[in-house]
Amino acid sequence: MIIVADSGGSKIDWRLLKKDGTIGQANSPGFNPYYQPLQDLDTILTEHLVQNVQEPVDKIFYYGTGVSSEKNQQIIQDAFAKYWPKAHIEIGWDLLAAARALCGTEPGIACILGTGSNSCLYNGEKIIDNVANLGWILADEGSGTYIGKKFIFDYFRNEMPEALAKQFKARFPWSREEVLEKVYQGEKPGAFLATFAKFIFQHLKEPYCYKLIYDCFSDFYENNVMKYDNYQNIKVHFTGSISFYFSDVLRQVANDKGITVKNILEGPIAGLTLYHKKDL
Repeated sequence: MIIVADSGGSKIDWRLLKKDGTIGQANSPGFNPYYQPLQDLDTILTEHLVQNVQEPVDKIFYYGTGVSSEKNQQIIQDAFAKYWPKAHIEIGWDLLAAARALCGTEPGIACILGTGSNSCLYNGEKIIDNVANLGWILADEGSGTYIGKKFIFDYFRNEMPEALAKQFKARFPWSREEVLEKVYQGEKPGAFLATFAKFIFQHLKEPYCYKLIYDCFSDFYENNVMKYDNYQNIKVHFTGSISFYFSDVLRQVANDKGITVKNILEGPIAGLTLYHKKDL
């Protein structure tokens, strides 16, 4: 059996690939070794995974956030080795998960557009280039956080249509002080700002909302995709909720810039499952 995990800060999608061709699945809370102790991952494994594994595990492929350091990779290795000491364990960052899920064994530019954003150049086997990820304060163009930041700026500066502002206020009756507190003192300010993307999606026919999304995606392409050599001749792929739900706008901006967009997936787990069938 092979275990494949796509781990984020809020949830983990698990797939159990069996030699008879059947695929099991499980879902659990997320894990980030930068913010959580090893015990949290051990609890996740015992409560959500171990009970679903009824046969020997040969390989484990874990993709997630916070796995760039050797220390954090070892933390995850130790957690799995406790239950499956003979399994080969491979740990990769979420961008590698996106590349393998979206591109398979073909070269391409793989992008993530969710709460945050990122991109990489993939040669069909490994990531060979990556535009520096500077986080939600300095960058994260095109992400839910970036979109929410632009939107809330326009709202409080009276830069959006009055009718739309009234609808927004009826749904989110927060004062400027309350919003600033959530952004500057809240635990997950990026996630908070990204929640406004749903409201924008529901009002996408409004010219203001469409242009906001269009401009944010334009910023992403110009500051990420168009930084890679020969990007015009390389297929570009996306995963993440923002790219999935706003896919029509994303494709339109790409077309206007001479960029070829192919796959757009809400999440990478299905593509990862297909990719790792070869490892059975």
